[in-house]
Amino acid sequence: MDTTSIKTSLERVRTTHPLVHNITNYVTVNDCANALLAIDASPIMSDEPLDVGDIQTICGGLVINIGTLNQSTIAGMHEAAKVATELGHPIVLDPVGAGASALRTQTAADLLDAYPIAIVRGNISEIKALANGAASTRGVDVCPDDIVTDENLEASAAFARDFAARTGSVVAITGPIDIVADSTRSFAVRNGSKLQGRITGAGCMLSCITGAFAVANDDALLAALGAVCTTGVAGNLAEERMGELDGNLSFRTYLIDALYKLDGETLANRALVEDVQ
Repeated sequence: MDTTSIKTSLERVRTTHPLVHNITNYVTVNDCANALLAIDASPIMSDEPLDVGDIQTICGGLVINIGTLNQSTIAGMHEAAKVATELGHPIVLDPVGAGASALRTQTAADLLDAYPIAIVRGNISEIKALANGAASTRGVDVCPDDIVTDENLEASAAFARDFAARTGSVVAITGPIDIVADSTRSFAVRNGSKLQGRITGAGCMLSCITGAFAVANDDALLAALGAVCTTGVAGNLAEERMGELDGNLSFRTYLIDALYKLDGETLANRALVEDVQ
């Protein structure tokens, strides 16, 4: 694939400085804010139901992460999504832990059914759980494996396209091999570091970064692909910087540093993307 469009997607974020409203995981909220600042976006974090409507009116998009749920945050998610929908702002949904509990699965499914979610970003297990739980995705042929490999890559891409067709959302399934798809096109991304699985918040940061890309780029598929490649290349660069005495906390710092320093040309040269049918 020609990675020029991926280069452009990052450059649009850096030049437009999108303001993104995040209802995200309490465990990772600080890293999410710093990751957005690193790519020249601006974060606002608010989940109070009486506050989120006003906050959404001054932002360009909304990221909903269900990692730390309670009844108040659920109400805030719905209120923010309602206002974002009215304003035509892109919404990114991260169904963290969908399938682990009935509340998580139902909350994510309700959000997907009720609002025009632009991008769903999660791992294959979360997306499978969402495909089984949401009215709009019941009947999707579920990929039989929980890890995307070369052996099941085509089947996983077909599952992603089917999910996207039923929901109208772009889907970004992240793992050892990432898949980004809409209803007709699907791409595999082979960037990233295993060390991203050794810190908390790598996925949460990616979802917030995806929100910034969605605000800055009108094409939701390109936005999701650009965000996944940006975070994956940053993971590669962070791992390359690791020294003998460095551990996972150093990697987290290096990851955000890599996001800060990453330019479009480096992204285009290092992004490992291929079409999958």
